[in-house]
Amino acid sequence: MFSRVLVANRGEIAVRVIRALHELGIEAVAIYSTADAGALHTRLADRAVCIGPPSAADSYLRIPSVVAAGETTGCDAVHPGYGFLAENPEFVRACEDNDLVFIGPDADVMARMGDKVEAKRELSAAGVPLVPGTEAVEAVEVRGAADEIGYPVLLKASAGGGGKGMRAVAAAEELDAAFERASAEALAAFGDGSIYLEKLIAPARHVEIQVLCDADGGVLTLGERECSIQRRHQKLIEESPSPALDEPTREAMENDVARACRAISYLNAGTFEFLLAPDGSYYFIELNARLQVEHPVSELVTGIDIVREQLHVAAGGVLEVTGRAARRGHAIEIRLNAEDPSRGFAPAPGVIERFRPPLGPGVRLDTHVDEGSVIPPYYDSLIAKLIVHDETRELAIARSLRALGELEIRGIPTTREVAREILDSPEFRSGEYSTSFLEETRLAAVGAA
Repeated sequence: MFSRVLVANRGEIAVRVIRALHELGIEAVAIYSTADAGALHTRLADRAVCIGPPSAADSYLRIPSVVAAGETTGCDAVHPGYGFLAENPEFVRACEDNDLVFIGPDADVMARMGDKVEAKRELSAAGVPLVPGTEAVEAVEVRGAADEIGYPVLLKASAGGGGKGMRAVAAAEELDAAFERASAEALAAFGDGSIYLEKLIAPARHVEIQVLCDADGGVLTLGERECSIQRRHQKLIEESPSPALDEPTREAMENDVARACRAISYLNAGTFEFLLAPDGSYYFIELNARLQVEHPVSELVTGIDIVREQLHVAAGGVLEVTGRAARRGHAIEIRLNAEDPSRGFAPAPGVIERFRPPLGPGVRLDTHVDEGSVIPPYYDSLIAKLIVHDETRELAIARSLRALGELEIRGIPTTREVAREILDSPEFRSGEYSTSFLEETRLAAVGAA
């Protein structure tokens, strides 16, 4: 096992990884920008290295500075967390070139799976069902491609995600303008304006499968996470198991994913994302070659520490259990953001004057804040994740509402009350919802914000 690991991130995920390292007796080295001086992850780590000014481009995204922090502190390995450089194959190669083990998949697999078109080509060859669609198309080809697929269609950026470069098109007369806007947005966000088309599945649910893979070809699937509660393609609430899946469909999805992992020689943790149609058919959309924000949901239903397993596999270990992980009960995760719902959910940086976390059985809070913490304006607005577990979905919802009621955050606006409204809505309680949940309910203003 490693003796010292660089945690190449910030916020709650840096805290999460540092705690896992310390539980294994491994020293943790944190990095931070000047905006994060004194942040919780820097205080929990054994050492902390300043890597630049507040701008992420000049600090957390600056590969030479991050690698140098690992080298100068004598680290054996680097854990990227999620976001920033976590899915950057050039960062993986830079780590390898400097004798730092990258805790994640190798650069080649990451590069191939980061290209959505290539990822779909390889997974189709492995027998995983795909949404009918195209590879990247030029502007002059798009109309013929859309006619062949059939409307409605979805335009998507080949090189990115998070809703950037994405447009739904209901009819041919909307297509040209939508393609132009999607391509321009993709170019601005990812440096690549390539666009591909998919058949728009609606209403659809967003369901993903968590995997762990070792170098000996061992694959462990940890079940699914339901991620359909979204605003502007950003997940708000996740749960496991999905109330939409029956056991035969669940088993089929996990078997497809395990076969795909072996076909592409995947290593470490990853998440396969699918669209689930109303008739129960499912279609692969992308592979996230990293740890996910919502990984605690899978941890609570399986009892498996995913970060600990990442470290074990990266150090050359093999999975003790393969196949389909046993699971118990129901888990829900609520993302809590420093955002102002009264101002269209604009980011709300500031100082947390009062912070009281919820306690009690089956309650977990992953966060990087406490009283007096400064929320800077430069990074993602996520300040905490509330994750609960109970024996049934109904009990888990009740526990979530109880915990949200106990949670106290003052000094900045947050999305706590929005989360309570969603969880307490009859539509969510029924389990019969789709990715259009916010637009289709009394919470439509939230979805449109």
